[in-house]
Amino acid sequence: MIKKLGGSLPSNTISYMLICGGIIVLVVLLVLLPFYRYNSSKAAEVDRLQSAIDEQKGLGKVHQMLAGAAGKNDVHTLPNPAASRLPRQDVEKFQDAFRAEAGKAGLMTMTLMPDVKSIAPGSPHLLYNAALKGEFAGMRKMLTGLGAMPYIEQIEEIDIRQLGDSMELKMKMRIALAD
Repeated sequence: MIKKLGGSLPSNTISYMLICGGIIVLVVLLVLLPFYRYNSSKAAEVDRLQSAIDEQKGLGKVHQMLAGAAGKNDVHTLPNPAASRLPRQDVEKFQDAFRAEAGKAGLMTMTLMPDVKSIAPGSPHLLYNAALKGEFAGMRKMLTGLGAMPYIEQIEEIDIRQLGDSMELKMKMRIALAD
């Protein structure tokens, strides 16, 4: 075929065509191919950056939610009232307050009885034994509520047991009494 082309075209034309074809191949190999690789790497980088931007947009919503929650001053602080004594004639006031706190915490008061040994007339304190039934979260609320009562000197014993459907809390509390 080259002989056919060579016979009908002058030799200078064929050499010019080969030179021009070589130049075109060199331009494709030296300019367009590296440019294509450069563009594909930049496209991959753009895709990576776009996914990072999308991730940051999603995290921005979480950040706003957390910043809003952190801005709230709903700090769970335990009550710490000044200690006081309960007058002897108001001992029933403690029982009512205890049952009210148990009700607020969602607990059922099973028993609330004073310790017979501590009922002596000159005693500066009175021991109470209590048994409650309910959920563990309610027991936590109950203990926090008891902490707000200024005449409770201390909680001496706490016994928590898991029952079939709920938990049982037994405690022994020391109440400060005034003369």
